[in-house]
Amino acid sequence: MRPWHARNLSRAGLFAVALFMAPLFLPNEYYINILILGAINALIALGLNLLLGYAGQISLGHAAFFGLSAYATAYATTRLGLPIPAGMGLGVALSALVAWLIGMPTLRLKGHYLAMATLGFGIIVNIVMNETVDVTGGPSGFVGIPRLALFGFIFDSDRSYYYLTAGVLALAALFSLNLIDSRVGRALRAIHTSERAAQTAGVDIAGYKLFVFVLSAAFAGVAGVLYAHFLCFVAPSSFGFHFSVQLVVMVVLGGMASVWGAVAGAFFLTALPEALRGFEEVDILIYGAILVSCVMYMPMGMAGAASGLRRRLGRRRGGGAPGAPGSEEGGHAG
Repeated sequence: MRPWHARNLSRAGLFAVALFMAPLFLPNEYYINILILGAINALIALGLNLLLGYAGQISLGHAAFFGLSAYATAYATTRLGLPIPAGMGLGVALSALVAWLIGMPTLRLKGHYLAMATLGFGIIVNIVMNETVDVTGGPSGFVGIPRLALFGFIFDSDRSYYYLTAGVLALAALFSLNLIDSRVGRALRAIHTSERAAQTAGVDIAGYKLFVFVLSAAFAGVAGVLYAHFLCFVAPSSFGFHFSVQLVVMVVLGGMASVWGAVAGAFFLTALPEALRGFEEVDILIYGAILVSCVMYMPMGMAGAASGLRRRLGRRRGGGAPGAPGSEEGGHAG
């Protein structure tokens, strides 16, 4: 095992331990529900971070992939009578397939043109979800989705479902860390820095763009099937343009090109509206003020702010006496 893979394994292991310990400090099941939704959103944010943060390709339609997989597993397990694992696999495969079909033409575009293309795709999918009442249930939603059951075990409690989503999220984080440290990750960073330079170096620009787009959609697909079998109900309002924008904000607020930043941003923005419910009419104003403050005072996101704080603390610990190596005074003296 390569050294960075071993380091990634230890980091993902610590992250998994933190996730699995979290319910022990919560007073009731309500907070576990929030953690489940946070973990599901973090899955989508991880995939979008690979696309936006590392490859530099923006998508304003990721809620559509999330919704396609949710509806696919709902329809397959209730109307077609497929086993739940088969329905979940179908949902993830559908998201990946649609991303491949959409990605081939749209990823030739750049900048705001790509953003508009993915935005249009997301709006079209949401309209279809609302209009195909016989298949999706229309605006009223799709009901009767069975609770998740795998290998004979039914996840019939919120706590058991949380441990499932936490485990999936930890595995997704480990996969993302290893991907970033691989040849693929270096190619994605090269594309983000300069497509022309990357092409000169022999990087398959179109191939890597399509790969990361499909991969990010597959992440959203996994989140979609988990969401559908958790709530046992899905509706088009959960997969609209607003949620696509919220996903981008999660990545940017957490810190682009940071796995842990994407996770932190997802959990933060999932829990924030719940924390502000007690403020009633002014909750949206406080929500906006918090987001603006975060952007102003943490321009590099939560991950960037945490990294800067770590560096400052490290300099203070290593400062020692004035003039000592590593201290600020010593640096100035030199």
